[in-house]
Amino acid sequence: MKKLVWCKSCVLPNSRPNLIFDRDGVCNACKIKKQKNYSNKNLKELKKIVKKFKKKSNNYDCVIPVSGGKDSTWQVYKCLSFGLKPLAVTWRPHSRTSIGVSNLKNLINLGVDHIDLTINPNVEKKILLETFKKKGSTAISMHLGIFNIPLIFAKKFKIPLIIWGENSAFEYGYKKKTDICSDLNSSWLKSYGVTNNTSYQDLISYGLKKKDIFFYTNPKNNYKVKQIFLGNYIKWDPLKVSIFSKKIGFKRIKKPKTGIYNFSDIDDDFISIHHWLKYYKFGFTRLFDNLSLEIRNKRITRLEAIKKIKNSSFAPPLNDIKKFCKYVNISVTDFFKIAEKFRNKDIWFKKNKKWKIRNFIF
Repeated sequence: MKKLVWCKSCVLPNSRPNLIFDRDGVCNACKIKKQKNYSNKNLKELKKIVKKFKKKSNNYDCVIPVSGGKDSTWQVYKCLSFGLKPLAVTWRPHSRTSIGVSNLKNLINLGVDHIDLTINPNVEKKILLETFKKKGSTAISMHLGIFNIPLIFAKKFKIPLIIWGENSAFEYGYKKKTDICSDLNSSWLKSYGVTNNTSYQDLISYGLKKKDIFFYTNPKNNYKVKQIFLGNYIKWDPLKVSIFSKKIGFKRIKKPKTGIYNFSDIDDDFISIHHWLKYYKFGFTRLFDNLSLEIRNKRITRLEAIKKIKNSSFAPPLNDIKKFCKYVNISVTDFFKIAEKFRNKDIWFKKNKKWKIRNFIF
């Protein structure tokens, strides 16, 4: 039986992967936010990298993995402002939203060549369903595609550099302090890639062939590709990034799809399910992630965040769940039966026939 402990600075629990608390009860994500200083030195280092790899390239200077979201819109703008010629690459979700289509078109119109890769839907469905059944996640196929496809194209076209956005080790907690300034490499991917350590062998065991999963597997990096995070060199603030992206054509939705931001997690219908399943497994949702970022950026207090949590619903995103079930061909009843298997009994208990979280934040 595990007792949840909540960070005394933000609103995240010790059940969140990679979150470590100090003796004062403050999580490593909050601590590093206070310690990290951005200066002209960081920007000069970034410009030095840009200059070096522009000299090395023969066609494109870099690959930018994009979804069309506010982050990738900002990434493309920054790379163009550095004088880079990027190739934008997208893993195309089969559950892409209409606003996701619009925002991706806007990003391309900033002035980039773009590859929008669609995986065979039969393969995608198989991986989606099997990883949900076996690992309790609806986002593993997405993250496998997102992290492998850009590297595959960088290698194919001999592009020496991949430029990512935020470093989640910095934003949401890290295992080793060196990870917060690390390039994206196999070690980082294993800890923060949200693939639940899904391996090549796992995918084959789902009844797939080697040829089926080419775009889900990491290529041997014979052509050396450096992968950096802009967030390691430029201060990353989701609200400020969204405000800037809006000025160059990015569109928001009226109400948040998940969490408190109406500008995040809006390009794919299934991502809301991924964030809701964290409630069963870890006792928190995307709401807690967003509020913690707002606390660290000093826009709200912890007490204000807890008040918002008290007034929030933790109901499942039923419309998106219905779409998911239709896509992978299972019933909604079966969906909840599978989800229930991943309810963490160390933190959940039943009281008067209702599930409760032990030592919840309020």
